[in-house]
Amino acid sequence: MPILNVKLSSPRMAAGIPQVAATLTRLTHQILRKDPALTAVAIDQVPAEQWFIAGTSLAEAQLASFWLDIVVVDGTNTKDEKAAYVAAVFEAMSALLGPLHPESYVLVREVKADAYGYGGQTQERRYVERKMNAA
Repeated sequence: MPILNVKLSSPRMAAGIPQVAATLTRLTHQILRKDPALTAVAIDQVPAEQWFIAGTSLAEAQLASFWLDIVVVDGTNTKDEKAAYVAAVFEAMSALLGPLHPESYVLVREVKADAYGYGGQTQERRYVERKMNAA
């Protein structure tokens, strides 16, 4: 049930937006063990002329960049899983967007289960209901 918020910029898009969403969903499932049926991806594109790093636009640098902010429930992933995810996302985005500026970011944001949910229910409530139904 993670939500992935993505901003990306590339002077040339090697793949379309659906391919970016599919790749991130696949990596989120494979590495962080999140259900693809409950994974949401929202993507915003920023023109390369409007994304600056150290005062230079990506268009001038002829590089791409991205910012991925993924929200997951705290304690559901290990440090090693998160590190592997950051590395795999960077590699995949490089293949999709073209050469990346090293200042491209992944944030795995961990939030408490009682403060995060979808469909009008928190993840904590879902957890408790599953436990009660299993008893």
